[in-house]
Amino acid sequence: MSEEQAQHMIQQIQALETYFADLTQRERTFLNVLQEAANAIKSVRSLSEKPESDALLPIGMGVFIPAKVSSDVKTVLSIGAGITMEKDVDSTVNYLEARIKEMEVVLQETVAAKQNVASQLEQGKAQINQLMQAPAPGSE
Repeated sequence: MSEEQAQHMIQQIQALETYFADLTQRERTFLNVLQEAANAIKSVRSLSEKPESDALLPIGMGVFIPAKVSSDVKTVLSIGAGITMEKDVDSTVNYLEARIKEMEVVLQETVAAKQNVASQLEQGKAQINQLMQAPAPGSE
C-alpha cells in the first residue's frame, strides 16, 4: 500500500471518529429528550390527581411565580414552528407518549449507526496497524 493510500485511510478513520462523536452526542440528546418527556407525563398526570396543586411558573432568567393549578387544567403544547395547541390532560399524555415512541425509533437507529461506525473504525484501525507493522519493501 502506498503512502498516499495510507494517508487516505487515516483521513477516513478521522472522519469516522468525528461521525462517531456526533452520533454519541445525538444519542445523549435523544436520551435527555426522552427523560424530559417522561417527566412531563408524570407532572401532567400528577396535576390531574389533586383538585388543586401548587406550582412555580418560570417567567425567565431563573425567576418563578407561585401559582395554583386546578385539576381540570388545559395544557398548551408547542408542536413546532411557533405553533401551540391547547389540550386536556389525557390528550397531552397521548401526544407525549406518541412523541416518545417516535424518539425511541430514532434512538434505536442512532445506536445502530453508532455500532456500525464503531465496527468500521475497528477494521480501519486494524488495517492501519497491519501497515505499520509490515516491513517496508526492500528493507530486508
